[in-house]
Amino acid sequence: MVSPATICTFAVNLKKRKPISMEQKFCQSCGMPLTEEILGTNTDGSKNEEYCMYCYKDGAFTGNFTMEEMVEFCSQFVDEYNKHTGQSLSREQYKALLRQYYPHLKRWQDQK
Repeated sequence: MVSPATICTFAVNLKKRKPISMEQKFCQSCGMPLTEEILGTNTDGSKNEEYCMYCYKDGAFTGNFTMEEMVEFCSQFVDEYNKHTGQSLSREQYKALLRQYYPHLKRWQDQK
């Protein structure tokens, strides 16, 4: 299982230089690639196909974040992101990258 700390590591997965399946879905809150094991849940306990379990549980978001607060939270994982991508972004550069990526996710559409 993927740990909560990896949420932000994968948040800008599209920036990696690896091919991504056109069918790959991403959490519409944090950008983490979705797999069956980490899908969030609806109020009836069924799997939610749009959000991961770290962002969405029992039909509600697990944290009451603004997009900027999510950027700030995820920026603490810049070293993990750098390790997985081979980049060497500073925390501020990583925040800038997240600010470009997040507005494309469903949760943040109204905060553009």
